[in-house]
Amino acid sequence: MTQGAIWQQIVLFAIPLLIGNLFQQLYNTVDSVVVGNYVGKEALAAVGSVGPIINTLVGFFSGLATGAGVVISQYYGAHDYARLSDSVQTTVALSLISCVLCTILGVACVPFLLRFMSTPEDVFQEASSYLRIYFMGITGLLMYNIGAGILRAVGDSRRPLYFLCFSALTNLVLDLLFVIGFHWGIAGVAWATVISQIVSAILVFALLIRSDTPYRVRPRQMHIDGRILGQILRIGLPGGIQTAITSFSNVYVQGYINSFGSSVMAGWASYSKIDQFVMLPMQSISLASTTFVGQNLGAGEVKRAKKGIGASLLIAFGTTLVLTALLLGASRQLLGLFTDLPDVLDAGATILRMMSPFYVTCCLNQIFAGALRGAGQSTPPTIIMLCSFVLFRQIYLFVGTKFINTLSYVALGYPAGWLVCSTAMTIYFYCSHWEEKGVLTGRKAVA
Repeated sequence: MTQGAIWQQIVLFAIPLLIGNLFQQLYNTVDSVVVGNYVGKEALAAVGSVGPIINTLVGFFSGLATGAGVVISQYYGAHDYARLSDSVQTTVALSLISCVLCTILGVACVPFLLRFMSTPEDVFQEASSYLRIYFMGITGLLMYNIGAGILRAVGDSRRPLYFLCFSALTNLVLDLLFVIGFHWGIAGVAWATVISQIVSAILVFALLIRSDTPYRVRPRQMHIDGRILGQILRIGLPGGIQTAITSFSNVYVQGYINSFGSSVMAGWASYSKIDQFVMLPMQSISLASTTFVGQNLGAGEVKRAKKGIGASLLIAFGTTLVLTALLLGASRQLLGLFTDLPDVLDAGATILRMMSPFYVTCCLNQIFAGALRGAGQSTPPTIIMLCSFVLFRQIYLFVGTKFINTLSYVALGYPAGWLVCSTAMTIYFYCSHWEEKGVLTGRKAVA
């Protein structure tokens, strides 16, 4: 990424990421479609309502993976292959430890978290069953993400995509087999997801272990390098904490949604799946900008890094505006993929039409945060996002619902947080002189 046309490098890198993320989202989306059409609205509500809980643990781990990716991309850009190898072995060792912790913590906390969200009794049992199975097999998801992150950090976003496509199709087949064929209900979609994620992890690590490259995973040489670990934690821990706290704050938001009953819960679950797909293009471009900035700062090319950020913004704005127009014109038809129940469709359509006009504001906070993390500056975006997505949003809901306790008011807490975050992130980005602080490798930057 240190040579060639900038916009082309970003687009070519982001497209496989986007397709890969689309297939990754298909895991839970296919689960929702299958249970919504073949099990019932309570099962649909259960699958949708557990998302914030899953994202709390997975989000923390993803932040550490982002930190590892930045370290790996900068050493790769600097051609420091000894440190590159140390970074990879440290990352994998840290990941294995994290998998054990996530499994134990996730399974143990299921009942408490569902009660904490005020999950209705008609949804509680199915949500508990889905979550327990999911966390028992979460190692597959986490290890695939870290393996794919290593490959993406060195510019390979295609092969992780191939593996993910295969496992997503496996998930679809198993969903239909377990739910329609074996009548396992919501437990069937959970087992289908777990098995498919394990398949993707095996595929990506088989490649990394057999690879003849400086970023090869070497099981016998796996260790934790103190200096590398410090760099990963310095860059990744703030993002991981931010994502985990933000996701946990969404547990509170889900509690407000749950108070409106299972029909609104199912409508919110359907909207949430569509929302995840709309956010994917800008998030994929943000990940591309993280790698682009990391590699170019590692090579000392500050001017090129800045041009890459500008190109990322333009691409993100364009794709988001097109998707927004689609949502406003076909909201009810899209929601109809999940259910044909009128009360669920009404709730989902109300939420989707309110949210759609605000998606474009997220481009600023996503791209600038990605660029800052690529420069090794993870703490400021973390603080900004925590204040916007957690502190501001919780105050908005806690105070406002005392006077206006409606679905529309609760849902608008999300775009309100997006606006606050984008404003603060933009101000920080242009005032921080991030380019003077962002090189880990010791190379002299070329302004």
